[in-house]
Amino acid sequence: MLALGGCGGGGSSPGAVAPKQLSPAAELGERIFCDASLLASGAMSCETCHSPNHAHAQPTTLAVPLGGAGLNVPGFRNAPSLRYLNLTPPFFFDREGTPTGGFNRDGRAQSLMEQAQRPFLAAHEMANATAASVIDKLKLATYIGTFRPVFGADILRTPDVAFERVLFALSQYQKENPDFHAFDSKYDYFLAGKVVLSDPELRGLALFNSPAKGNCAACHPNARGSNGSPPLFTDFTYDNIGVPRNPDIPANADPAYFDLGLCGPFRTDLASRNDLCGAFKVPTLRNVALTAPYFHNGRFATLRLALQFYVRRDTNPEEWYPLGPGGVPRKFDDLPAQQHANVNLTEAPYHRVPGDARAVSEREIDDLIAFLDTSDRRFQTMSCRAGFSNPTQFTGTSP
Repeated sequence: MLALGGCGGGGSSPGAVAPKQLSPAAELGERIFCDASLLASGAMSCETCHSPNHAHAQPTTLAVPLGGAGLNVPGFRNAPSLRYLNLTPPFFFDREGTPTGGFNRDGRAQSLMEQAQRPFLAAHEMANATAASVIDKLKLATYIGTFRPVFGADILRTPDVAFERVLFALSQYQKENPDFHAFDSKYDYFLAGKVVLSDPELRGLALFNSPAKGNCAACHPNARGSNGSPPLFTDFTYDNIGVPRNPDIPANADPAYFDLGLCGPFRTDLASRNDLCGAFKVPTLRNVALTAPYFHNGRFATLRLALQFYVRRDTNPEEWYPLGPGGVPRKFDDLPAQQHANVNLTEAPYHRVPGDARAVSEREIDDLIAFLDTSDRRFQTMSCRAGFSNPTQFTGTSP
């Protein structure tokens, strides 16, 4: 069995918890996660868009990843982090009718297995025509000799069932490898009383929690659960914050195209819920400094820009949106006009108009960034390595 430590890893970083062994199914999941031969062109793996060194998020500065057989087909959304997804509940509406949970940015997948299916078959990702095409490639993999003992000697004779086992193996890898759900950040050590935060970090924590200032904790709770569980920095709900349209996404060249999150175009079961149009899942802010660019459309390249947008969206809309007739900013330009009312306008740090003081100053943004940096895990692992040999570890900043 393989010891944990990222794709092909083994061993551990100084001070890290001793490696745990993966189950046979999860070990296969690791190999599949790192296997570029399963793409139509043989040059793209899961790790390509979900790099361990970027909290299993997109490692490039592009707004959306490039995929397809020639690695030249642009996607539609920024690739999100895969961290902590094992703790995500299936999609549901709570007692107040609030959409909660689910996988993907629109919650349309109900499990880790379901989430893993689409990338294999999507034309702008791994571009396999069918599940059988994936299994045909799997038959040539160096690790196929271990696939049969785990899932049955005749498993490859039924491609659809074999593909389901591929998805199961990937889900087990995410569940068993603690790199996907580590709680060893400086903030975790702070909650445990083992380290102290610096003055800027403490000020940032206060801003993060203040309902009148950052108000971040309203959607990104940072306190331990009632059972003592570590905070996930997400409440799994959805929000519409009017992120500006990103011209770097080729699909946006069509003025009639809108990515409306919960109500489409990729999710179809809620297409009639006009009130949900434009809402996307609240992501975890753990490791947020590693997951640029930000938001579903990758509109902002840096964490600072993302925070500046939050606090200056309504006081200085001309900084974020194109100007219309008379120099008036066309706010919420990535939503049809009839859905502008869905945008969150009432909670801090919004609820302001041009000329108002900003809820958070530039100096306070410095402090917020300092605090958010404490949520990064201490020890980052390197990317997939051919042959799973001679692993090299990258040691993050120790608290």
